[in-house]
Amino acid sequence: MIYSVHGKLIAKDGTMAVVECAGVGYACRTTHVTLSDIGTIGDEVMLYTHLSVREDAVELFGFSSMQELHCFEMLTSVSGVGPKAALAILSDLTADRFALIVASGDSKTLTKSKGIGAKTAQRIVLELKDKIAKDNKDSDWNALVQSTVYQEDSAVTDAISALMVLGYTQEEIMPLLAQLDRNMTSEEMIKETLKLIGSRR
Repeated sequence: MIYSVHGKLIAKDGTMAVVECAGVGYACRTTHVTLSDIGTIGDEVMLYTHLSVREDAVELFGFSSMQELHCFEMLTSVSGVGPKAALAILSDLTADRFALIVASGDSKTLTKSKGIGAKTAQRIVLELKDKIAKDNKDSDWNALVQSTVYQEDSAVTDAISALMVLGYTQEEIMPLLAQLDRNMTSEEMIKETLKLIGSRR
C-alpha cells in the first residue's frame, strides 16, 4: 500500500495532481480543496494517499491532509458512495465542515454536491454521524453540535459560511461560535464572533 507521495508537483488540473517521486510521476485524483492547498507547478508537495484496486481500474487518490483522507475513506465505506461522489463532496466542503455537517444531521447541504441525491445524503448522515461524533468527541466543532438544536437552515451554518468567506478558518471560528447564544440570528453570531476575534488581537 502507498501511504503517501512526496516530491515535485509536475502537473495538475481540476481533478488530478501529478507528483514526481524519484523520477516516477504519480497521478493522484483529488479534490479542489487539496488542489488549492498544494501550490503551483514545481513546488515540493506531499499527499496522503489511498490506493483503490478494482477489476476494471487501479487508481491513486491523494489529499493534502490526513483529515481529508480519513473523510474520503469514510465516505467510500458508505453503500452507494463511490470515489467520484466522495471527491465531489470533499471538493465542496473542507474535512472539518463535512464532519460538522454530518454530525449535525444536515443532509440537505450534502445534496448541493454534484451527483449526491437526497437518499444518498441521508444514508451518509445515517451511517457516519455516530462514527464522526465518536472520532471527534473532544473537538471544538463537536461541542458546537452538541450545544445546538441544529436545523437544516441553521443560523450557525450561515454564520460559518459567511465568516469563512471573510477569510477566517474553522479553527478560529468554532471555539468562538460555541460560546454564543444559540438563539442568536446568523447576523448577530457573525458580529459577536468578529468582536471576539478582534478582542484577541
